[in-house]
Amino acid sequence: MNLVVAFDLGKVLVDFDYSIAARKIAARSTLSLEQIAQFIGTSGITVNYELGQLNRREFFEQARRGIGFQGTFEEFGEYFGNIFTAIPPMIELHATLRQRGFPTYIFSNTNDLAVEDIHRHFPFFKNFDGYIFSYEVGAMKPDPKIYEALEKLTGRRGADILYLDDRPENVAAGSARGWRAILHETPEKSRTAVERFLL
Repeated sequence: MNLVVAFDLGKVLVDFDYSIAARKIAARSTLSLEQIAQFIGTSGITVNYELGQLNRREFFEQARRGIGFQGTFEEFGEYFGNIFTAIPPMIELHATLRQRGFPTYIFSNTNDLAVEDIHRHFPFFKNFDGYIFSYEVGAMKPDPKIYEALEKLTGRRGADILYLDDRPENVAAGSARGWRAILHETPEKSRTAVERFLL
């Protein structure tokens, strides 16, 4: 069986809400919730962290200085990582593909605190053949470098890769490489699209 299936993680298999983290962090910081959200969203440190240019301790130190966080590194890591909820129909779709014998992979722009939290709270996460994370590759979708990393890991190219992502620009980059790329909008639409590709 040549086909492999690559899943984006956030907004595809698990939902996330950074405001959960911002509210908890704000309770231990000198800045307001709005100021913290703005700093996290515009300072660039989150992108640098997810590119692997900062390790978790460096990310914490920059965030601590930027927002006046007064808690510990461990508290900050728990707040920042624990922002996820499962998307059951997509987890069920993944399980169905596994049962049918398709190798599956995680292909995600993310950081190690998020990965650690998801691994801790969501048992499905261990049931993949491999993982490509931006912070390990040093590139974020839609950069070609991270797509090349998935091709190298899977040993597949072009139409032998079925790929689901919620970001149009990421899907377009996969399509440009000849992948069978699906823009994830709802679980129902994605399941229908996957079945169509597998016929």
